Amino acid sequence: MAKNKIPSDVDIDRFARKKRELIKRLSNRKPEQLADNTSSKFEPDQSGGGRFLLKLWETDICLTYPDFIPSQINTGQLLSDMDRVMLLYYFDTADGTPIAGKWISFSELPDGNFYNQAFQGYTGRQLSLVYGNNQDSFKKSARALNGHRFSLADSSYKFEALPRVSLLVVFWLGDEDFPSSFQVLFDASASHYLPTDAYAILGSTITGRLIKAKKT
Repeated sequence: MAKNKIPSDVDIDRFARKKRELIKRLSNRKPEQLADNTSSKFEPDQSGGGRFLLKLWETDICLTYPDFIPSQINTGQLLSDMDRVMLLYYFDTADGTPIAGKWISFSELPDGNFYNQAFQGYTGRQLSLVYGNNQDSFKKSARALNGHRFSLADSSYKFEALPRVSLLVVFWLGDEDFPSSFQVLFDASASHYLPTDAYAILGSTITGRLIKAKKT
C-alpha cells in the first residue's frame, strides 16, 4: 500500500515509539474480544495464535496474532510500518462503541482544536487549490477511490479507512463572493477508535489520494 505522508503537526516519534508497548498489551488481550471491538474476523490456528481479517482503505488484509504483523491477503505483501502502527492503535483503542451517524470536524476531536488550522491547511485547503470549482472532476476522483456518495453540501463522499473508521470529504461550490471549499469530517464516535494524531494522518492520506487521482 502507498506510504502515508506524515503531517508536520503530528508527533510521529511519540506515535511510533509506542509500537512495542502496544504489541505487548494487545498480545495479552483475548483475540475474540479484539475482533468484536474492531469488527474484524479472527481465525485461530493450532499454535494458540491466529490472524485477524479486515479491510484497510478497502484492501483486504490480515493481521497476525500475537505479533500483529499486517499484510495484504491477495499478494502477501507486508504493509508499511506506519500502517502497522495505525492498526495497532486501532486495535488498542477500539471499544465497540456504535457508529454515531453524526459528522464532526477535526476541531471536535480530543485536542483537535489546537491543530485544526494546520489540519485544514494540508487537507481542505490543498483540495481547494487542486480542484477549484471542478465538481465533476472531484466526483470522478472520489468514485475512482471507492468513495461512497453522501448527501451533504454540493458534493460529498465517504471513504472507509477501517471497518469502523470513516472519513467524509465535503465539497462546497464557490460563487462570485466565496471560493470553493473542502473539509474532511469524521464520525462522532471517532475517539473510540483512534487517537487524534491518527486522524491527522488519515486526513492527509485521503487528501493525497484525491490529489493523485486528479492527476491520473
